[in-house]
Amino acid sequence: MAQSEPTLYGGWQSERSGFMGNLSGLGFTLVAASALIALLPIYTHSWSSAFLALPVAGLLLVLAYGRVLGLSADEWIILAVRHQIAVATQRNLFFSGLFAPRAKDGNQPMDLPGRLARLHLLHAPDGLGGEIGIMHNPNDHTYTAICRVTFPGLALIDTDRQNTRVKGWAAFLRGHCKEDGAITRISVHQRSLPDDGAALRSWTERHMAPDAPEAAVRALDELMEGAGPAATIRETYLSITLSSARARLAVKGAGGGQIGAAAVLVREIHAMAGSLSSAGLQVVEWLTPRGVAQVIRTAFDPESQLALSARNSAADGPNWTGASKGLDPELAGPAATETVWGLYKHDGAWTVSYQVRGFPHSEVYATFLQPLLRPRQNARRSMTVVYEPIGPAKARQELAREKTKRDAAGKLRAKTGRAESEDERREVMTARAQDAARASGHGVVRLTALVAVTVTDLEQLETACAELQADASSAGLEIRRVWGAQDDAFTIAALPLGQGLPDRRVGI
Repeated sequence: MAQSEPTLYGGWQSERSGFMGNLSGLGFTLVAASALIALLPIYTHSWSSAFLALPVAGLLLVLAYGRVLGLSADEWIILAVRHQIAVATQRNLFFSGLFAPRAKDGNQPMDLPGRLARLHLLHAPDGLGGEIGIMHNPNDHTYTAICRVTFPGLALIDTDRQNTRVKGWAAFLRGHCKEDGAITRISVHQRSLPDDGAALRSWTERHMAPDAPEAAVRALDELMEGAGPAATIRETYLSITLSSARARLAVKGAGGGQIGAAAVLVREIHAMAGSLSSAGLQVVEWLTPRGVAQVIRTAFDPESQLALSARNSAADGPNWTGASKGLDPELAGPAATETVWGLYKHDGAWTVSYQVRGFPHSEVYATFLQPLLRPRQNARRSMTVVYEPIGPAKARQELAREKTKRDAAGKLRAKTGRAESEDERREVMTARAQDAARASGHGVVRLTALVAVTVTDLEQLETACAELQADASSAGLEIRRVWGAQDDAFTIAALPLGQGLPDRRVGI
């Protein structure tokens, strides 16, 4: 049989949440105020006041339409003022350890900075005799379970299997695009980590034959000493977030409260095992509370990764008691962090996070993200792609709203005599294609992606950022540094905790 052609993917459509066209509510107010101020000299018949009114009107127009590194000028000013207020009040600083709060019983709970402070780590039975860690957000009424997954990859397999696995992942996402579905968010997180070879040495010691030749043992030791510390490994996590508000009847039937919500989430993750397998994903483990704590700790303190990896390898030995693997949740948070305008400092490391503002305009293969995930020896990279499944009724409303906005923008262009650009024409074609696909039964998801680069040597930071931007360009992505909100971006880009995607936003 002839091998099928690789499937091409494209048609990502950016959300338009402007109050009118691409203008936000504040931007529209600035334009209206500019028009009124510009007309004021005409109504007052005071032409001398035009020397003051026209410059002010021009300044307001610059604030509304001017762009600074991808943001409008008014948005940039708001970010800058908010950041300076946080610096003046020292809300950009976080200290734990001796300064961490303690519960009434004297225990020290998991202490996390910023938006993570609201999260609670719950212990729940996994239904198989074990325990699972669930991150509970009481503000959003969500519960998130995290699993570590492995996959055979797409680059080195034949086209048919590659297409089958990608279609399996699409079917998995489409299966959650249903009205009032309990699963409100699905996140895929991948990070590259340094590997000191501890796991390899531990496995070799356990499987070394007693009568192995001395020369072979010596050669193997030299090989591991040289190659082990220079290696990098990848970890991939899948986060499933359940909304207790959407699943209130099921939660009530399972006992109500946190216990009922955790039981419903465990039932949901067991039910999706088959669809994950069809997508080529193998669930290695659903993280225990200690496993979740270790993932958080290694993101804030990259240096702890090697020590924890060595201890976990030793825990796999015959004398393992079962309590030493992972990390105590009380130690999960960082000792100190500081949020700078374009940088996030945490426990001896520095992280810069980027938001993906544009996916490739042309059609691409399923492996187009490979350049971005390329391991580097001077930096650690992590990337999170967040999906929000949308039910058919809401998808119909969202697409209709987007279509109305585009039609209104087109009529405005026609009245002002401005020609339609090729980009605008392509966006209209993409919107029509998505509407037709939705009508034929396809699912619709909102998605966003964030990328982070972390270094332990500040002198390597700018080089690592430049390499990341070059690799993003090779992948056809348009990325933008998250100015003024690096701490919030870190919680999404560097941690697999299911954070991200507000109700409405501009961009991807």
